[in-house]
Parts: sequence; structure tokens; C-alpha cells
Amino acid sequence: MFHPVSVFIGLRYLRGQSGDRFSRFVSRISTAGITIGVLSLVVVLSVMNGFESQLKGRILGVLPQAMVYQQKEKTPWSKTSPAFISGLSVSHQAEPLVRSEAVIQSTTELSAGILLGILPETGDPVSDYLIAGDMKNIYPGAYSVFLGSQLARRLNVTLGDKVRLMVTQASLFTPLGRIPSQRNFIVAGIFNTGSDIDGQLMITHIRDAQRLLRLQENVISGWRLFFNDPFVVSDIDRNALPEGWHWSDWREQRGELFQAVKMEKNMMGLMLGLIVAIAAFNIISALIMVVMEKQSEVAILKTQGMNKLQVLFIFIVQGASSGIVGAVSGGILGILLASYLNEILSVLGVDLRTLGGSLPVDIHLVQVFVVELFTIGLSILATFYPSLRASSVHPAEALRYE
Repeated sequence: MFHPVSVFIGLRYLRGQSGDRFSRFVSRISTAGITIGVLSLVVVLSVMNGFESQLKGRILGVLPQAMVYQQKEKTPWSKTSPAFISGLSVSHQAEPLVRSEAVIQSTTELSAGILLGILPETGDPVSDYLIAGDMKNIYPGAYSVFLGSQLARRLNVTLGDKVRLMVTQASLFTPLGRIPSQRNFIVAGIFNTGSDIDGQLMITHIRDAQRLLRLQENVISGWRLFFNDPFVVSDIDRNALPEGWHWSDWREQRGELFQAVKMEKNMMGLMLGLIVAIAAFNIISALIMVVMEKQSEVAILKTQGMNKLQVLFIFIVQGASSGIVGAVSGGILGILLASYLNEILSVLGVDLRTLGGSLPVDIHLVQVFVVELFTIGLSILATFYPSLRASSVHPAEALRYE
């Protein structure tokens, strides 16, 4: 089988058992460091991806992902949404929505949050997170409200309790002055998404929300849009809307949270990437010792006709092999560890009940591939200086005292 001479000799040096044991020890330590670094990077990025996906599903699955409305969120309500809106909503047909900031009061506590008026007949996403009550309990005229579990706990209310909803967006003039529109509602359901939105969100029927906000029956806040991936709003909002229509999406309320998660993932990746880089550049010290050890052999190879480029590739092959072995083994072990991370933590006795019983893990193979390429690239880069030194050996000087 044909082997280029530089590759053959480089791999032979890598496997060689003779010579300086310390240089081989440093080389193996650098390979182990790359393996551990890549493994850690794959596992941490997979867990961070899982947390991001979980937040995306739990928060953006319940909150309106985007809304198209007319001026001051007073949009005419028709039986079907305008054609351009139907084209924007990808995963589900656009739905009418009434929304407002609201203050909620129980007999003992007071809190504030976001009030959404929906049509429960269309299967609102909150139905997937109900832990008490039924969507049938929301119907026009019942003045029933669904609360997030954290909000219900803060207000110390449960099913059947009365709460008072107040909105400053609509107010009344009385002899005592201007007071917010308010009405008693009955707690008809409690939902739990496992996110901070449970402490803010209130959901009622769209007709009852209209009456609370003193809107006419043919007026809504806007049309709610649905997407397979909520993050596409950054591309869609660039499209021009018909005159008089405006765009609003989840970034106004939760954009900072996802930016923080993204920044944290990038910083974790950067820190672990630096660890990989340090391990990769350990190859320099190992190769320099090998070059010093092999000077006479390099001189003999040159006297037999090998040119500088061939000598250069011998040591590039030897050094890069350590990086490739470490990157591939670290990637494979990282994928295996991430896949069985919850089982391993369970065996170790780590209590994950506060995280819902398990760590969210989402392995992106493209991301793993990029980490592998980054590590291999660093390893090859780290070999250039020692390899250049080896290719610059002068046979006469190296063999003078042999």
C-alpha cells in the first residue's frame, strides 16, 4: 500500500518506542488534554442548547410569538384574518388576540402581569401546560381566568377563588376621579410551564377581555401569528407591511432573556475553547523536544535527498496526529456522555428535581463538527513552528560530532 514518505515517517515517529520518553509523555498529555477539552465543550454546549430549546418551547410556546396590529392596538375583527397575515403565520392559522398589562388582586395579595384574551376553541398552546382546570371553563360571560402556578401561589388562590383584574389602559371617570377599569374574575385553571412566565401570565376569554378593556365587540388588539421556530421573527419583521399595520413580537418582552442565554453559551464555549487551545499548543513543546532529539536523523534524511518541505510535513503529521486523535476521541466521548448524562447523574445520586427531573440535552452534530474542525485546525497551526525548525536543520552542523 502506497504511503507518502513524509506521512510514513511522521506516523513511525508517533508510534516509536525508542528515544526520549519525556517528550512522548508530553505528547500524550497534550492529546489527553485535547480529548478532555473537546469532551467538556461538547457536553456543555449540548446542555446549553437544551436549556435554550426548553426556554423557547415553554416561554415562546405560550406567549404570543408575534402580533400584527393597527394603530394603538385597536384592530378591526373580521371572521378571517387578512390575506397577508395568513401568509405570515406558518405553523397555525392567525388568531385574534386581546392583550394588556393588568394588575391582579386577591383577598391578601396584589401583583401585576400580562393579560391575554384568547379564543379557547382554537386550541391555545397553554392547554398543553394545564395542571388544574379545563379549557372548557373559559367561555364568554363567565369571567374566568387561568393563572400561572407561580402567580397563583403568590396570590394564595386556587380553583374557584375570586380575584380582581384592573387595567389602566381603560379607565373610568367618577366623582372620585379617574379609576382603572376593573372586574371580578374566577380562577378556573392553573398552568405550569416551568419558567418565569408562570409568575406573570393571565389568560381569559377574548370577549371578557374586550369588556374589561372597554373595547367594542368588533375590535381586538391584533392578530396573533405562529411559527415553527420563533427565532425567525428577526427575518420576517424586515418585510414591509401594508400601510397602517404594525409588527410586535416576543423580543419586546423576552428578548433580553434569550440574549443573556445566548451570551452565556458563547462565553462558556469561549472559556472551554481556550482550554482546548492551551492543550493544542502543548503540542509545540512536545514537538520541539522531538525535533531536538531527531536532529541527527533529520540530517541523515536530508543527505539522502529529502527536501525541506518533506521534512516539514514529517513533523506536521506527527504533531497534527495528536490533535486529530484527541479531537475525534473527545467528540465521540462527548456525544456519548451528553446522551447518557441524566442516567450518569442519577447513578451518582445528583438530585435534579429542581430542574424537572432531568437536564435538558440537545446535541447538535453540526456544532460538534465545528468544534472538531476548530481543534484540528489549532493542532495543525501549533505544529508549524517546530516543523519549520526541523526543516531548517543543516546536515553538516547536525552530524559534525556524530
